[in-house]
Amino acid sequence: MKVLVIGGGAREHALCRSLSLDPDVTALHCAPGNAGIAEVAELHGVDALDGRAVADLAVRLEADLVVVGPEAPLVAGVADAVRERGIPAFGPSARAAELEGSKAFAKDVMATAGVPTARSYVCATPEQIDAALDAFGAPYVVKDDGLAAGKGVVVTEDLATARAHALACDRVVIEEFLDGPEVSLFAVTDGENVVPLQPAQDFKRAHDGDAGPNTGGMGAYSPLPWADPELVDEVLRTVLQPTVDELRRRGTPFSGLLYAGLAITSRGVRVIEFNARFGDPETQVVLARLKTPLAGLLHAAATGALAAFPPLRWDDGAAVTVVIASHNYPDTPRTGDPIGGLAEVAEQDAPDAYVLHAGTRRDASGAVLSAGGRVLSVTATGADLAAARERAYRAVGRLSLEGSHHRTDIAAKAAAGE
Repeated sequence: MKVLVIGGGAREHALCRSLSLDPDVTALHCAPGNAGIAEVAELHGVDALDGRAVADLAVRLEADLVVVGPEAPLVAGVADAVRERGIPAFGPSARAAELEGSKAFAKDVMATAGVPTARSYVCATPEQIDAALDAFGAPYVVKDDGLAAGKGVVVTEDLATARAHALACDRVVIEEFLDGPEVSLFAVTDGENVVPLQPAQDFKRAHDGDAGPNTGGMGAYSPLPWADPELVDEVLRTVLQPTVDELRRRGTPFSGLLYAGLAITSRGVRVIEFNARFGDPETQVVLARLKTPLAGLLHAAATGALAAFPPLRWDDGAAVTVVIASHNYPDTPRTGDPIGGLAEVAEQDAPDAYVLHAGTRRDASGAVLSAGGRVLSVTATGADLAAARERAYRAVGRLSLEGSHHRTDIAAKAAAGE
């Protein structure tokens, strides 16, 4: 199977790494990729948002499968453009991707499908914003209706901060605060059949102790030893399958990766949001534990063949990923700083720990430089969370990036049984 992956972050590096280990994959390509992905796939300088260019590349490569990683190309219709050329694409259509592209659309789908979620108001005027903030009170939850690269949500006790964020958006969803721990659950679907993956938990805040601003995610771990063993089955029954069924009923079947961000509240499971693609950094830990070869699973979803796909196989151990971010992230990050220690991790920690590149590039001399806000995802596996965590942070300690920061408490409470 010849596979083309679209995107250039750590999620795509995780996908490419898993695909490169699949014996059925005979050729692996990525556009545009990054410095790390270049070690396992052939890179192509194609704009990921240009559906025609992506489809032309897929045809030229004679690709058997195109995997669209990020949300923006999906909302822009890149998967549609590939499918129109007769090539299977893993990723929803532009219309189905509105499940992530518009919070208001997602709320409407959930209401119709009877999916449990937070009460909310869709607001477009200052008067509507003020009324909604007053109705729910603190803590305030304000979400940009459109795509915001994981940074469009503000959760705050401060009314002025909440109002300022709401007024800066064209349209916002203001909703009740959901108590309880959060869980990320991915599911692969062909538009009818739904295959859930293993749950993970990520860490959105920039600093230890869940302090600081929201980010795209500073780390993750899987499995969740504190979660109800019946959680996945419950979410499949009450959230994932009803959502897929409703989108198919509307004539916009969702094929690809459906990501449910969940809160385990005192009143039961509630959906915080949906995403239309693999999450970052949760993908890094979920794929680290998946033993089933990835290409066949994604191809089955892209071709409507999930019903006959055998049950997934998982490693019984654990995985932890720690994100190393540039100076000043999540505000405007500093880029162009050299990254040291990559060879040392590869030599001394592999295969139990490895580095997945997010925002990196190579200069003319071949040195790897920072090129984004979240620069690296250091991922490790182990018999349990404590072992995986120790390996991940040992590898983090070998790396150097001037001005960078990372959280030191990823999976700490779960590893300690808290």
